[in-house]
Amino acid sequence: MKKTLLTVLYFSIIFLFILTNFAGAQEYKIGISQFVEHPSLDLAREGFVDQLAEEGFVEGENLQIDLQNAQADFSTAQTIAQRFNQNKLDLVLAIATPSAQTAANVISETPVLITAVTDPVEAGVVNSMEAPGGNVTGTTDMNPVAKQLELIKQFLPELNTLGILYNPGEVNSVVQVDLAKEKAKEMGVSVEEGTVSNSSEVSLAVSSLVGSVDAIYVPTDNIIVSAMPTVLQTAYNNQIPVFASENNSVEQGAIATLGIDYYQLGRQTGSMAARILNGAAPAEMAVESSEELKLYINQKSASEIGLEIPADLLESADTIF
Repeated sequence: MKKTLLTVLYFSIIFLFILTNFAGAQEYKIGISQFVEHPSLDLAREGFVDQLAEEGFVEGENLQIDLQNAQADFSTAQTIAQRFNQNKLDLVLAIATPSAQTAANVISETPVLITAVTDPVEAGVVNSMEAPGGNVTGTTDMNPVAKQLELIKQFLPELNTLGILYNPGEVNSVVQVDLAKEKAKEMGVSVEEGTVSNSSEVSLAVSSLVGSVDAIYVPTDNIIVSAMPTVLQTAYNNQIPVFASENNSVEQGAIATLGIDYYQLGRQTGSMAARILNGAAPAEMAVESSEELKLYINQKSASEIGLEIPADLLESADTIF
């Protein structure tokens, strides 16, 4: 009898130990809505997941991630947001402005983090950068558009006409184009626009600029950036230099940019996510931006179209491809 009681007591202690150490462990569920696949957005997502893991939220252990991609389709982004709203999620990450807009419009209870969104206020996803209000906050990838145009002028001192490719249906792109026009006017440079509504129109839009522009500038427009190989092929076949707004387009072949590191932006967003999962309120968290800018140059592309890179830019470049 005594032996039986001891056995029961032993297994009771083991059972209590298991309950104490495992029953209270919470598993978190996150939905990620990415508008389209291209290197910058992919890196932002990877940085987000890596930072969460570093802060103790590890996929496959105490974290489930439902990754959905809208493939640059607005109605699909809407469907993803509606699905996430119905599921019992602890947090939603919306990558790029269209996904951020649909998530903010549809999801009202679950905390929503945004990243790679140029102007969250203009896009209507937060009340202000300092005090977002509601359930949405995150990080912005607002580009130093004026500095990027100054960089183009350093490569092309005789620049007269600049072509800009973008989708006017993306508010993030419109914001950047307006800034570019303002800076171009200040520089005495005229602007020609090549607009698209989907990726199938990109080649035609680039071709429409041939013969009338000295260079092409690509803002962080999701459709254009996702079709960067098409832009580069058409432009370089006509000896037109292409300047980008983010480093991955330069790695693919654009001449240069002064921009942010999207992987680090994703990590910054991941840090905000960890704070929210630990109890912080999104409404009280200011939208954050990346303060560090880096100069990226593709020496091979410049050489292939006969464009000379100023020596001082080569010396100061953070990365040369």
